[in-house]
Amino acid sequence: MPFKSLSELRAACLDLPAGSDAAANAVARRQDTLTKPQGSLGRLETIAAWLARWQGRDMPKLDRVKVFVFAGNHGVTAQGVSAYPSEVTVQMVANFAGGGAAINQLARMAGAELDVIPLGLDHPTGDFTQGPAMDEEAFLTAVSAGYDAVTKDLDLICFGEMGIGNTTPAAAISAALFGGGAEKWTGRGTGVDDAGLKRKVVAIEAGLKRHAAAFADPLGIAAALGGRELAAIFGATLAARHLGIPVLLDGFVCTAAVAPLARLHPTGLAHTIAAHVSAESGHCGLLEALGLPPLLDLGMRLGEGSGACLAVNIVRSALECHARMASFAEAGVSEK
Repeated sequence: MPFKSLSELRAACLDLPAGSDAAANAVARRQDTLTKPQGSLGRLETIAAWLARWQGRDMPKLDRVKVFVFAGNHGVTAQGVSAYPSEVTVQMVANFAGGGAAINQLARMAGAELDVIPLGLDHPTGDFTQGPAMDEEAFLTAVSAGYDAVTKDLDLICFGEMGIGNTTPAAAISAALFGGGAEKWTGRGTGVDDAGLKRKVVAIEAGLKRHAAAFADPLGIAAALGGRELAAIFGATLAARHLGIPVLLDGFVCTAAVAPLARLHPTGLAHTIAAHVSAESGHCGLLEALGLPPLLDLGMRLGEGSGACLAVNIVRSALECHARMASFAEAGVSEK
């Protein structure tokens, strides 16, 4: 286990490589020579430079793209915050293994490997209305599982999650980090009715009140209010930064999972791009709070890494244009 204490984890979150200015600048210079008005490909140009910066290569590559889906169960579902029972988490993990989920199809179309990692599904986290979701040991174990899952031979990573009830901890973490109360961040998740939405708000407010003493520490917030799959996404995102691998973030739960890193380090999420803005209430505000403009807005709220996987195709397009377009000189096209 790479992190044996919160102080070790905190030190790792403060020791982040800055990326390669030289590689990003090389991409920008090449972009200005290609057969198009400068800047006319918009974010496709900045995506190519982002890849170069975090891969440390003048010419980025996307030979190995991987989607990690972390799965966990949540004790707070005892408060009636989800339209589905917790056993659906296990059932969906089996569906992933059988190739029957949306993420299986999207990963195949994106040319991405899929790795599904269940985390203690038989042992849900604690109900955060009654006590912490995870003690320090459980939190560090989950963070370490995510950190250890990432290998340095990857060129781009997407993160997804599966966990019935996990929009509740995502909303609680967002409220604890950025304020505004439970109602600002709480949505219908799997499709709860009005009574279910009220139960979610009540549960989150109870968790915020119970764990207010942890709010000074983003890691304490993640442990007290989060879940194993969120902690693993946090750890894997940290590993990606240390290994020089750019990251596409999925929806509300993934974004909330990594938000503590942004509070610990001012450029903690610089190696990430928000793939899309979810239809889940709270995600748009969370992206704004983190300064992460999304690539896509398709009204999705599935999770599983589905939005991130769709964005892989945009990143591949950005790289193809950068690598294969002719320069003005090569094409014999007059410059302005």
